[in-house]
Amino acid sequence: MLKYLTVVLALAVSLGACKNSQTVTNAGNQTFGAAFNPKGAITYDALLNKMEKVDSLNTKVTGKVSAVCKVKGCWMTMVSENPDQPEMRVKFKNYAFFMPKDIVGKTVVIDGFALQETISVADQRHYAEDDGQTKEQIEKITKPKRELSFEAAGVVIK
Repeated sequence: MLKYLTVVLALAVSLGACKNSQTVTNAGNQTFGAAFNPKGAITYDALLNKMEKVDSLNTKVTGKVSAVCKVKGCWMTMVSENPDQPEMRVKFKNYAFFMPKDIVGKTVVIDGFALQETISVADQRHYAEDDGQTKEQIEKITKPKRELSFEAAGVVIK
């Protein structure tokens, strides 16, 4: 009996850890994570301008997905319409949901918290590995870097 309860408990924990909150709204958009109204979102370029004056900002942002973690969709990057601007890495609050790996080029609205942060060499290498970069490319990462990041509580794919 104890063995049966242990198996049931382990199964329940693993299913809860792997859940991917997804709903479809009336407009046909897919929502991941916490539901929110995407209206009133600022553009990624507008966020870049606002972040010049602050270190963090709670906001909704719309932009284009440039990459998604190839391993399990645990992060994505967003880019500006202006090619001279840096990309922004988007992670998901409490690691509670993941994105489909086939959304590169799609427009999304993210709701959460933008912040300037320093990314360690180890984390940069981990992201590069998740992105499928070669061993040589990964070994070229030798210094921490400061970048704009976003912790999304919810994502709407348009």
